[in-house]
Amino acid sequence: MSAIEDEDPRIHGIRTKIRVVPDFPKPGIMFQDITTLLLEPKAFKDAIDMFVERYKGKNITVVAGIEARGFIFGPPIALAIGAKFVPLRKPKKLPGEVIYEEYVLEYGRDCLEMHVGAVEAGERALVVDDLIATGGTLCAAINLLERAGAEVVECACIIELPDLKGREKLSGKPLHILVEYRRG
Repeated sequence: MSAIEDEDPRIHGIRTKIRVVPDFPKPGIMFQDITTLLLEPKAFKDAIDMFVERYKGKNITVVAGIEARGFIFGPPIALAIGAKFVPLRKPKKLPGEVIYEEYVLEYGRDCLEMHVGAVEAGERALVVDDLIATGGTLCAAINLLERAGAEVVECACIIELPDLKGREKLSGKPLHILVEYRRG
């Protein structure tokens, strides 16, 4: 499900603030740059508000943000819905004991780590990132949280690249997005 289907008037303002950068970080990639969205307080607030409206009252106890852009959207959502924020980080960024999950993304391989004990069995989790492309990063996040015993309620992203079919790799987990970007 996405906000596109709901025809929320805030979507246009969000969509127009996202810059597309061709051939970044390598040739053939059309990079969706949300830093331009962050420069526009109304559009940025609208994006956060739309997620908060969706998740308030859903008994979510954990908002897990994927490094790095999930760290921008996750904490304000967590605070607004009364959940804790758990950072899912790139390798060797967290002190102490971690669990990790390797994954493949559109233009390479990577790994996510989470502190052991950050999430307890039975907690209800929301995974937040800026974008879903091939789905590898979100799948890794889901696997980490489920290995810790959490129930992943939904994944939330600002942008989806539906042509890359990442949604299909989420093992049936719901995905909520605000903006679709189709190639071509």
